[in-house]
Amino acid sequence: MSRIINLGLIQMTCTDDVRENFERTLGNIKEAASQGAQIICTQELFKSLYFCQSEDSSHYDLAEEISENSPTVQILRKLAKDLEIVLIASLFEKRALGIYHNTAIVIDADGSYLGKYRKNHIPDDPHYYEKYYFTPGDLGYKVFKTKYADIGVLICWDQWYPEAARLLGLKGAEIIFIPTAIGYSKRSEESTYDQSWQIVQRGHAVANACFLAAVNRVGFEVDPSIALPVSHANEPGVGPNGESGINFWGQSFVADPDGSVLNLASKDQEEIVICPVDLSIIEETKQLFSFPYRDRRVDSYQDLLKLYSE
Repeated sequence: MSRIINLGLIQMTCTDDVRENFERTLGNIKEAASQGAQIICTQELFKSLYFCQSEDSSHYDLAEEISENSPTVQILRKLAKDLEIVLIASLFEKRALGIYHNTAIVIDADGSYLGKYRKNHIPDDPHYYEKYYFTPGDLGYKVFKTKYADIGVLICWDQWYPEAARLLGLKGAEIIFIPTAIGYSKRSEESTYDQSWQIVQRGHAVANACFLAAVNRVGFEVDPSIALPVSHANEPGVGPNGESGINFWGQSFVADPDGSVLNLASKDQEEIVICPVDLSIIEETKQLFSFPYRDRRVDSYQDLLKLYSE
């Protein structure tokens, strides 16, 4: 018997106006719901520009406490209840003075707050100085039982690690949602990195017999700490006036348990992606192709607990 639900992915550009970004996101969530979306996911850190391009302590002011009664969560809870949607929203969490997390919350269709996931894998690369801002997560890998599906949540850099997706698969995730902020940031010929990004996540869907939805932001965002000659303009990762920064490649997508892409957003436009998925395919896949779990040799994986095996 079919179990068809509609996913909604909000792919946006952001400005330095937090209130505007929030209001536009709320509007897009309402629009997605009006088009039939039942589970809706935002991109990573949707309330602000991607501030991790530089190390600037003033950006800590963007963080907020997160609980079922905190202001942003209350607004999102009411919206989820009014629209009868499940909502995954990515926020900058202030846990305590000096301890901040990159966090995603999950709200059920009745407005109840189901909990949060804190990003575990934290990058530290040019334009992605997240270790300056975020403490690694300490909540493990969680599956949330919602009205429409059992969902797991990862955040951006987590998407490169098969172990993280596997743990969600072992806990019964039917859909893995991954709010993301990733793009081109090199002053060189555009690479195929975005293809690798998609391929590895499609592999997670196959290996764990589940659906996967990745939600990326789109558009160019300036790195305020670096100025470049105008001669570099229009190269990947460079703005029209020669500014250094990140050109976020969008391409939010949904993949099924076969790894097929069911819906793919553009690489340069804001979009609301609405994608129906049939969750009954998961049971069928696990029955016909049971190898992802049946043939695992858990007795041979001890070295996975080492940083490096020599």
